[in-house]
Amino acid sequence: MNQTLKSWATPLIIATFLISGVTGLLLFFHVEGGLVKPVHEWLSWALVAGAALHTAAHWRGFTSYFTKKPALAVIAAGALVAVGSFTAPVKGGHGNPFMKAGKALAAAPVGAVAPIANLTPAQAVEKLAQRGIRVDDPSQTVKAIAAANGKKEAQVLEVLLD
Repeated sequence: MNQTLKSWATPLIIATFLISGVTGLLLFFHVEGGLVKPVHEWLSWALVAGAALHTAAHWRGFTSYFTKKPALAVIAAGALVAVGSFTAPVKGGHGNPFMKAGKALAAAPVGAVAPIANLTPAQAVEKLAQRGIRVDDPSQTVKAIAAANGKKEAQVLEVLLD
């Protein structure tokens, strides 16, 4: 049983770590197209399952790390980062300024975004209409337009700024 577990656990860890690592890096650099985000989120469960199986298959080796000070330091640091990631307060001023700019544009009326794209509000409405995005009024926010048309805010902004 243990040999069968080892023959599956280690390849599962390798494959899911590869997937999680690549998709995690893509998300870090805000490359969220296609299935990047759902693959990262859902296949993380396979990584957790693989880690549990790998730990079970290598239990003696695993427990030996708890007797070594350098290993304990790394494990403790990892535990602190994990706990801190959901307990630490977040203050303003952090984050990607381009993401903040995109959110500000999405919250603005299309008539206010139009001049940024060198368009009049009427031209902006027409440009969106040509791409199948209905706008009832230039005072509608990009966010509202996206929601009403089943689009992402970034898709609406891309049409306007293209």
